[in-house]
Amino acid sequence: MRFELLHPREQLVHIMDRIYRYGLTTTSGGNLSVLEEDGTLWITPSAVDKGSLRPTDIMRIDPDGSVAGPHQPSSELPFHQMIYARRPDVRAIVHAHSPYLMSFSIARRIPDTRIIPQAHHVCGMVGYAPYALPGSPQLGEVIADTFAQGYDVVLLENHGVVTVGPDLLTAFQRLETLDFCAKTQIMAGRLGPLFILTDEQIARFEAPPPPLPTFTPARPSSRERELRAEICRFVHRAYEQRLMTSTEGTMSARLGQDAFLITPYGIDRRYIDVEDIVLIQDGRAEEGKRPSRAVNLHRRIYADHPDIACIVTAQSPHAMAFAVTRRPLDTTTIPESYVVLRRVPLVPHGRVYLAPETISAAITPQSPTLLIENDTVLATGKSIHQAFDRLEVVDFTAMAVLNALAIGPIIPIGEREISELEQHFA
Repeated sequence: MRFELLHPREQLVHIMDRIYRYGLTTTSGGNLSVLEEDGTLWITPSAVDKGSLRPTDIMRIDPDGSVAGPHQPSSELPFHQMIYARRPDVRAIVHAHSPYLMSFSIARRIPDTRIIPQAHHVCGMVGYAPYALPGSPQLGEVIADTFAQGYDVVLLENHGVVTVGPDLLTAFQRLETLDFCAKTQIMAGRLGPLFILTDEQIARFEAPPPPLPTFTPARPSSRERELRAEICRFVHRAYEQRLMTSTEGTMSARLGQDAFLITPYGIDRRYIDVEDIVLIQDGRAEEGKRPSRAVNLHRRIYADHPDIACIVTAQSPHAMAFAVTRRPLDTTTIPESYVVLRRVPLVPHGRVYLAPETISAAITPQSPTLLIENDTVLATGKSIHQAFDRLEVVDFTAMAVLNALAIGPIIPIGEREISELEQHFA
């Protein structure tokens, strides 16, 4: 879907629906706006159910200050206007009350986006605005002053979060990514201290890999069409189940000898469609498309493991709690988890781009799924279904272990039981 072609009313309804359905705000909380080049401001209304918002509910503020629409504009309109005045580059604002970000807000701490380089790339550093009465001019001033310092994401003391962007989709992606950081850090707090990436490690990620040579593909086979559709279905499912975010998560599927399909770079996972999927053949990319940055890693894995037909990488928050604390995930806690995953090794950070061969070498029949420190979960399978199942199971297992820590000591099954599983499910 070409989100930028939607009318501002439609954009605001789409994004508010995503924010509400993903539990990032409540029926009465949160507000969004879009500023057009001519100075027209579109904003969500006050006191209207955020779970059933319609395009006709959206309010318009004309450049002369006149208001059009069936409701009152959001009570937070003043701070939207002040941010736009202080940041001419901003064309969209998102304000929400994510429970995980609220936890940081009321503890008066800031989530650290340097837990994974992708999050820092999307959000940058996080600003902090002192408390002021909601809807008041004072609140607008402290928020606008903080954004004027160059932040794109600002945590509001005892209130919530505001994100901005050159468009509404970017502002939403910053909210969602910061929420992922907050959730991951809260989960990780049950395991031990976080490992924060250095400026050098983040800079290494920021340096884009050299582009692949391109080619014009022939007419797609029925198998290619089938795989494109299947990849989209499972990426959408991963996104809906919060195993991926709008900006992070890659899936690929083997098509033939040194040929595979892979998700693109820079397209919202919620909206990925069959035409967005990129064909890679003999180290070349389908003309006019930009594949995932992990394309060379996927190619190496397919070359080294002829039995692997699908690879998926994702930042599922429960599993990532182990990756950012660099603590092993014990799959012998749950028999079904051990059957599906066997062992889940921890791979050192930085090898995705610097040494993909070491990641490929870590994949074995006894370890088809990996945790890469401060980076990602990597699951493989002989089919898309199997790889996706492993991604689900690793996050469910991590969630169970994290929740168990609040109850008492974790007691895994014994060596005899593990041996029985290996014999029965060989």
